Amino acid sequence: MTPNWTSADDLSRAFAKRTLDPLDVLEVCIAQAERLEPQLNALTLIAHDNVREQARASNARWAAGNPLSPLDGVPVLVKDLILTRGQSCLRGSWTVDAAGPWEDDGPSVARLREAGAVLMARTTTPEIGWKGVTDSPRHGITRNPWNPGMTAGGSSGGASAAVAAGYAPLALGTDGGGSIRIPASFSGIFGLKPSFGRVPAFPLSPFGTVAHVGPMTRTVRDAALMMEVISRPDARDWHSLPHDPASWTDRLGHDLKGKRIAFSADLGHAFVDSEVAAATRHAVALLAGLGAEIVETNPGFADPVETFRILWWSGAHAALGHLPKAQQSRLDPGLQRVLDEARSFTLDDYLAAQKARGALGNQMRVFMEGFDALVTPTMPIPAFDAGVLAPPGVDPRLAWLPWTPFTYPFNLTQQPAASLNVGFTTSCLPIGLQIVGRMFDDRGVLAIAAALEAALGLTDQKPVLAL
Repeated sequence: MTPNWTSADDLSRAFAKRTLDPLDVLEVCIAQAERLEPQLNALTLIAHDNVREQARASNARWAAGNPLSPLDGVPVLVKDLILTRGQSCLRGSWTVDAAGPWEDDGPSVARLREAGAVLMARTTTPEIGWKGVTDSPRHGITRNPWNPGMTAGGSSGGASAAVAAGYAPLALGTDGGGSIRIPASFSGIFGLKPSFGRVPAFPLSPFGTVAHVGPMTRTVRDAALMMEVISRPDARDWHSLPHDPASWTDRLGHDLKGKRIAFSADLGHAFVDSEVAAATRHAVALLAGLGAEIVETNPGFADPVETFRILWWSGAHAALGHLPKAQQSRLDPGLQRVLDEARSFTLDDYLAAQKARGALGNQMRVFMEGFDALVTPTMPIPAFDAGVLAPPGVDPRLAWLPWTPFTYPFNLTQQPAASLNVGFTTSCLPIGLQIVGRMFDDRGVLAIAAALEAALGLTDQKPVLAL
């Protein structure tokens, strides 16, 4: 059992049997991160002394037979947009003062701390998480462990690269337009964007009610174990859903009999790479073989790119548009363009976008009444060159949106959506399948993902770089 490649579930069992020690596991994880960081640049901080203290305390609890939870002692990575007490939250931006003070835990971090998880490190993000790749003025370019010349995706690209490269089994990401699912697909891991409000957040993202907090892991079961913890209530989030005490792991199985799943190859409007399309269809065939009824159909909405652009660009402007000119000049140039474009929006534009969002949400609620899930490619393309905003030929006015047509619609609708690795290109780059659930049926998404994961048998695949 190689500790840094061991699932959280198996680590927990090993801690209980005393065959592994949380501090020894942490040391192996830190060593892996330090070995690969010069090539991947996935972290902003490894909190050495403090995390060792956390691991020692966890070891004492396991030795006494009093762990705080199954995640006690398990290393976890936190995206550098989520507050963690005693650790700087720099958001990839020179506009943030590293001195803090950093006195608060965000809700998900607070719940993980209460559960005894070891808060090992912080992961890179583009500036304020604004785009679908991970590079920032403050921290530079994050690279894909399957091919360091390629992007890991974003905005949770540091988390995806680190989990895929064996730094730790668990990470917290955020997703406002695909920021968990995009990098999960590009880096070959599992990522869940829960239903909006399922995982409390504080402070609320500047991008508002399209932004979700969720788990990024190498296995579906580990994501379910994280959801057991991070979905617990926090009064600071007035959007948070009432706590549902039902188990997050009980429904994970291998049988999909009785499930009715819609399959859309392109949502009716997206171009899809041929290798991505083939891997997607293979995964859908496996779903059918597991007993699911597959109906190939499109949900019937036009591309909501302009609706999303107005809302997302407006959020960026609300966060940074009022900074002094000297500070704005230090921003990511692409983000500066977004702020300039947002200044042209009128109140009528914004309200029309909100109305269009509501109509899309209504349409998807009705569509999903006939299905347990909708599956699509997560991304229409595999990972492209690191350090650029988009592959060649993309309209610069739309920034990262043209190559993410499958992800941002389901931030507008707030539905749960996950990305599961379902194969690789001939160049050994991962391909993700997106599983979109009915609103609030996060457990149903995990159940479908777990069954497909077992059928595929890909969780032991590791980047050669990381071995």
